[in-house]
Amino acid sequence: MREKTIDYVLRSTWMSVAKMYNEEAGKIGSTMATGFTLINIDPENGTPSTSLGPKMGMEATSLSRTLKTMEEKGLIHRKRNPQDGRGVLIHLTPFGIEMREFSKEVVIKFDTAVKENIPQEKLDTFLEVFQIINDLIASKKIYTTKQESITP
Repeated sequence: MREKTIDYVLRSTWMSVAKMYNEEAGKIGSTMATGFTLINIDPENGTPSTSLGPKMGMEATSLSRTLKTMEEKGLIHRKRNPQDGRGVLIHLTPFGIEMREFSKEVVIKFDTAVKENIPQEKLDTFLEVFQIINDLIASKKIYTTKQESITP
């Protein structure tokens, strides 16, 4: 395709953001996935492992690998959930809390830079457009019928 589709702009922009975050995280031997996970763990009460994946939009296998790596690096530890003996709570270690703060600063710096360079009216429109796209996807209004298979 020669024209830039909405899909292309979304993917290429997200790839640029992900690359930027990974470069920042790499400066301290981390990754964007680790930083994102740290930000989504409640620093005081911990977070049930089963709620992290859906909260972050990650597949269970990817999240399991990320959590295993984080545990090996001393960022988190797991405790049995006192409300549900079968469940596990993910808690941050003191090092994990420190790294969580670094991750939050990286995200806030990006957010601030964008807000300083784009007028609020345009940001409001941007957020509105993205909400509409998410609503279209969630309501399954884009692909409503079963697609016919393509045969060679």
